[in-house]
Amino acid sequence: MSGSSKKKVLMIVGDYSEDYEVMVPFQALGMIGFQVDAACPGKRSGDTVRTAVHDFEGDQTYSEKPGHLFQLNTAFGLIEADAYDGLYLAGGRACEYLRLDEDVLALTRTVMEAGRPVAAICTGPQILAAAGVLAGRRLTAYPAVAPEIRAVGGTYVAVAPENTVIDGNLATSPAWPGHPGLLRAFARQVAPDLAI
Repeated sequence: MSGSSKKKVLMIVGDYSEDYEVMVPFQALGMIGFQVDAACPGKRSGDTVRTAVHDFEGDQTYSEKPGHLFQLNTAFGLIEADAYDGLYLAGGRACEYLRLDEDVLALTRTVMEAGRPVAAICTGPQILAAAGVLAGRRLTAYPAVAPEIRAVGGTYVAVAPENTVIDGNLATSPAWPGHPGLLRAFARQVAPDLAI
């Protein structure tokens, strides 16, 4: 990708975002030439967020272990939604409190209403539900988020963790095993001429 056509993606993360769901897309989207700006409300560029590793080990829910410190490269307070070609919502426990932040919700509404590409993984759709942008949309998420999706008029689609559901500008997957499909779908929406 030439410098003049470099695509910009905003990734919203927070303390206890899921480690793989931050690290993998940040690195993979950067590797294909996107500028990936990672931001968290209340934190500045250079600050870090703590991540958590979620795994499926036969329990009734996922287990959680300490992940890496992830360094932010953008100050949330300086973000202008119109400067981005796409939005990536990482999963993990951070979504529980990020969905309470009015600035996060307003930014999410702006991007969705403009029809720009949005990817959300695991619990990331909690932010979409709280933003009120899921009425009439088909999507997937970590199964525990299904009631929230249905409550706001969305259609929850149960798929295997490796799968991705695409509905217009929205690409979703239930968990990090779905990265290959989710990231491919999102990247193709952000940069349709990209050969991947």
